[in-house]
Amino acid sequence: MREGIHPNYYQATVTCNCGNTFVTGSTKPEIHVEVCSKCHSFYTGQQKAAQARGRIDKFNKKYGVQ
Repeated sequence: MREGIHPNYYQATVTCNCGNTFVTGSTKPEIHVEVCSKCHSFYTGQQKAAQARGRIDKFNKKYGVQ
């Protein structure tokens, strides 16, 4: 491989807004993210319940069930 054309590779610390941190490989030494697997609704299981509530509410509104 040619010398001097590849970026430096770091053991990057990823920090989420929720406070979770983990280490991964990256070309940047530090990464800050807004959502991670600890707080994302898809991974915590909250998304499925929210979608189901929305469908139930839509059904009740459509057919007049209170």
